[in-house]
Amino acid sequence: MRQADHTEARQWLAKHGLAGAEPTLLLAARLAVRRRAKLVDSLLLAAFLIGAALTHAFGGIAEGTSSRLPLLVLAALVVGLLVAQWLVGWWVRRVDRRAGAQLSRRVAHPVELGWPAVLGRPYAVFTVATFTAALLLAVSVLPVSDSGLRRGAIVVLIGLAGAGAGVIMQLRQVLASPAVAEDEVSLTTDVIMRVEDARALVTPSLVWTLPAIFLYGESLGWWNAVSLALVVAGAIALSLIQIRTAGVGTTARRAMATR
Repeated sequence: MRQADHTEARQWLAKHGLAGAEPTLLLAARLAVRRRAKLVDSLLLAAFLIGAALTHAFGGIAEGTSSRLPLLVLAALVVGLLVAQWLVGWWVRRVDRRAGAQLSRRVAHPVELGWPAVLGRPYAVFTVATFTAALLLAVSVLPVSDSGLRRGAIVVLIGLAGAGAGVIMQLRQVLASPAVAEDEVSLTTDVIMRVEDARALVTPSLVWTLPAIFLYGESLGWWNAVSLALVVAGAIALSLIQIRTAGVGTTARRAMATR
């Protein structure tokens, strides 16, 4: 094991109340693939935003000549984002399976872990509320006479639909994958990783970004203020949830103790 991976694994264990556990190759491999997957996912979201912005700009230039092409391109971008995110999730699970196949024995979770135990109701409610608020804002902008603003609202709606499908798809991967553990400690780390993965998935970076970028028109309007207010209110709500709800390690142990 490389020294950097050993240090990362040791720090991760200490952060989650497992300071007495020894870093293993299994843990180091799982942490490394998740670190790389987060980077790839961030690049994918950035590429999608750039592509959506170019599509939006192209739609303005081509207005009156072809109104369907930008939407088709945007739909293709959403499909491409979903496929790429599925592949990233498949990559992570593939590394997990390979690591698990090398274990001398496998243990399973004592109970089936559903979304209430792994994600938690506060995070689920927050995610639904965030998506709903962004959707309602985009829909309410559609009747506005500003054609550029309407195009932006359509971009937001299509982007939100894709982002929502991506969250559901990846959350299902997190919940459905088998445990990769050989003893009590590695089983605990497995559940902790699931909780971390689930909470990272519902962080609404794209949901906050889309309205703030695309809901602008020829003049400032109420939608601009609401778009920014959603980001501020969402960030405050998420911070309060993180402060008031149990930490990742505690949530994982509670999930394992449920019988």
